[in-house]
Formats: sequence, C-alpha cells, structure tokens
Amino acid sequence: MKNAPVRVYAHRFSFPPEAEDENQHVNNVEYVRMLQEAAIAHTRQNGWAPEELHERGWTWVVRSHFIEYLQPCRAGEDIAVHTWVSNFKKIRSLRKYRFVRVADGAVLAEARTDWVFLDFRQGRPRAIPPEVLAAYVVVPENEERNIQ
Repeated sequence: MKNAPVRVYAHRFSFPPEAEDENQHVNNVEYVRMLQEAAIAHTRQNGWAPEELHERGWTWVVRSHFIEYLQPCRAGEDIAVHTWVSNFKKIRSLRKYRFVRVADGAVLAEARTDWVFLDFRQGRPRAIPPEVLAAYVVVPENEERNIQ
C-alpha cells in the first residue's frame, strides 16, 4: 500500500561551501541538482522509490528546467525547497519549486521542471499509469502563492 500523497513537499538542506562560486553565492548548477533531489524525495515520500519505478521499466526524465533567481544564497544557510505537481498531461508533468531561506522566509528562487514519463526499456515516452498519478495531488495555480 502506498503512502497518502503529500501535496507540497518541503525538502530541508543547506548548500555546502563548495557550492559557492567566485561571486560568493551558490552557483546555479547547485540549484538544478536540488531540483532533482527534491523531486526524487517527494516521489519517494509518496510511495514511489526510483528503484520500484525501474523494476517496472519506468522512469521520469527532464524535458526542461526554468529557474528565476530572486535573491542570492550563501553556503550553510538553512534552506527549504518546497515542491509540488502543477499539472499532469498524458506523458508529462509540470513540477514547481520555491527555494526559501528559513531564517527570514525570503524567497531565493522559483523554478519549474517539465518531466516526461518514460518506458526506459523501449526508450520512449509512455502514458503515466493511473497508480503513479494517484500518488500525487495537483496544486492549482491559484493556490501556489500561499506555499511557503
């Protein structure tokens, strides 16, 4: 039996010192890494470990990322990245993210990733199975501004 779906997942972390670039703030590549980490953690929380998906011959792959940086982040700051599913289409899902500095609630970045569901044995996109869809609750766009 799968877990009850978590609508908005909060992934807490801090970037390590090596994540800072020559401008003394966290490099954009590190944000992309955390997008993936948060998405995997949310999926795992909702009962679908990547290993279980792979056993069935399924996986999620990224089609595109978009990140808007709003404030700089420093290594060592306590960060919460909130992530949620914004929509599902036949073979795709739009996931959104908000990076928040815990100390002051400042929104550091907002992002979205267009994920494609794939049958990796055939190397082709496939319709998202109902049991995978059931593991998520789509957050309507008009409710997103309240996430923090």
